[in-house]
Amino acid sequence: MTAEPGRPASRSEALYETAKRLMPGGVSRNTVLRSPHPIYAAYGKGARVTDIEGVTRIDFSNNMTSLIHGHAHPAIVAAVTEQLAKGSAFALATEIEVRYAEHLCSRNSGFEMVRFVNSGTEAVMCCVKAARAFTGRAKIAKVEGAYHGLYDFVEVSQTAKPANWGDPASPLSVPVAEGTPTGVLDDVVVIPFNDPEAALAILDHHKDELACVLVDPLPHRAGLVPATSEFISALRDWTQRHGTLLVFDEVITFRSGYGGAQEWYDVQPDLTAMGKIIGGGFPVGALAGRREVMDVMDPLAARVRFPLSGTFSANPVTMTAGLASMELFDREAVARVNQLADRARTGIAEAIRDSGAAACVTGGGSMLRVHMKAQQPRNYREAFMGPEESTLVRSLLEHLLGEGFLMINTGTAAISTAMTERDIDDLVEAMRGWFLKGKDELAALGR
Repeated sequence: MTAEPGRPASRSEALYETAKRLMPGGVSRNTVLRSPHPIYAAYGKGARVTDIEGVTRIDFSNNMTSLIHGHAHPAIVAAVTEQLAKGSAFALATEIEVRYAEHLCSRNSGFEMVRFVNSGTEAVMCCVKAARAFTGRAKIAKVEGAYHGLYDFVEVSQTAKPANWGDPASPLSVPVAEGTPTGVLDDVVVIPFNDPEAALAILDHHKDELACVLVDPLPHRAGLVPATSEFISALRDWTQRHGTLLVFDEVITFRSGYGGAQEWYDVQPDLTAMGKIIGGGFPVGALAGRREVMDVMDPLAARVRFPLSGTFSANPVTMTAGLASMELFDREAVARVNQLADRARTGIAEAIRDSGAAACVTGGGSMLRVHMKAQQPRNYREAFMGPEESTLVRSLLEHLLGEGFLMINTGTAAISTAMTERDIDDLVEAMRGWFLKGKDELAALGR
């Protein structure tokens, strides 16, 4: 369709023109931006979402991994609808908060106590503040390139580049936002991922200063590569020797096991941050862990080391949706989505091999990521996308969009329980077509 001069070509274009006058960049979250305008959702059902132009696609983004049961699951809708008729939020406690706390703690023996907040960012922030309150120390350590939300300290080196990331054996603390205080950078120690020897050498220089070591067992921005058992065990041993807390960020990865991705390892962190799937489609965050550490938030203590409140924390709508969602996500459901992701990773790897393209697929649990690299990256620096690779990822995503698939903008997919083997196989075939078409360009990049 060709628009008349000066008139939008579509409802989406018209809506975006209005949005740009009202919000910076026309959006409230950068991840929905695309050229020439965002896709505006009209409704979703199960594994599919339909936009305002009437186009329906299979949703492998699932709102950035947060919708474990897809869209508008009937049981969650019914539970939330019933709660909404009773009220959405109170300056009072609710029974559902207690019931949901009991359920989450039952999923993991390391979750002796839990506190609810409103986002993954807030959950990680609270873990850091709790660790500082417990240890009396200010500094934290984190993995280079790992995303942990918007908090100044945990976003350090999240977007480091070859021009500023420094020596691989001693990564620099690089700010994300302009104006980040120098003191923030001084209090964040950056360690390389999956390199125990180098990581411990760096940590040893700060052994009496660190409140916690923060690690994501499957860091999306660092390549969606699982942490090795050697790396996690080394961090656990080191933190125990030096009175430092080990904090797992499972905001994304809690979908990977009944009790989170930490089930992959023979260790337990002191604190775990959660979010995304535990909200049942609503904003949520939670931190859980050892009773002794969680007690720093106890408002009944003689000395409250970390006071914590929030107007919408543990609101009954989120608690209701979250409990309904997680009860549905039982061990059988966890196994099923992980098996679907295995099927996808295997199929994509075969499609890459058959096409001869210089690409690869990584992931774990119910997630995967496609890289425009011949060899699987092992860390953030190896996963870093240069201009050519970024262009190819965008090309793949545009191809998939046209074929009826939504993906996360890094080339990442998250599986939901609403999906079928046919959905997985269709995605693999759509990727196969793109790899065959672009194999020469990919091969040139891989040389």
